[in-house]
Amino acid sequence: MCYNDIIMKERLQKIISSLGITSRRKAEELILEGRVTVNGAVVEIGAKADVESDHIKIDGKLVNPKTNQQRVYIKFYKPVEVVTTLEDPEGRVTVGHFIKGVGTRVYPVGRLDYNSEGLLILTNDGDFANKLLQPRQRIPKTYHVKIKGVLEDANLTKLREGIKLDDGMTLPAIVNRLKKNDINSWIEMTIYEGRKRQIRRMLQRVDHPVSKLKRVAINGIILGELRPGQWQYLTPRELNHVMREF
Repeated sequence: MCYNDIIMKERLQKIISSLGITSRRKAEELILEGRVTVNGAVVEIGAKADVESDHIKIDGKLVNPKTNQQRVYIKFYKPVEVVTTLEDPEGRVTVGHFIKGVGTRVYPVGRLDYNSEGLLILTNDGDFANKLLQPRQRIPKTYHVKIKGVLEDANLTKLREGIKLDDGMTLPAIVNRLKKNDINSWIEMTIYEGRKRQIRRMLQRVDHPVSKLKRVAINGIILGELRPGQWQYLTPRELNHVMREF
């Protein structure tokens, strides 16, 4: 094998992700399930290939990079009670039910839990998705949150300084009051992490359970005038803004 052959080989999960077929994590699952072959042989995690010369197949279907060159970036308003996946074994409504007419397979970047709504980014650009999900990037995500009770100054300070959860201390959050009445109130929170159900857990710790949660912005991309279930392509300005942050 010559030197040029060696440097062109990459890990299979990276190849599959960069072609926009699925996320890197899902690609690893496909490999573990024995659904990926290279030149007719089933491969294991850690295997490498040259996308230009090796025959890579998923479920018997050839991966062709020439058909995956068009990069697509979408923002979507996920409604409540919608699963942030393209398929669901339990038969629940998924994001895939709403994204029609794109012409290529896109997948969600990150998650919004089942009972939350708001902004979700979808793409077929695996490198873009991986950068957006990297913890070290500390991508800001902003939410409008309806909580039970009225947030007092002491708890506001705790949220701004960080809350100790079971999986460690959170980073400081930007928190502002929006409106209130005697029973509940709305606040705006910006966090820089992606822990599971993080905002719900933070507010539970200060005795203000969440009754509604809507993500309104991700790193300068705003939900805008989108209504639940609607989507649109990112504008060049929105995309350039995110790319500059990377």
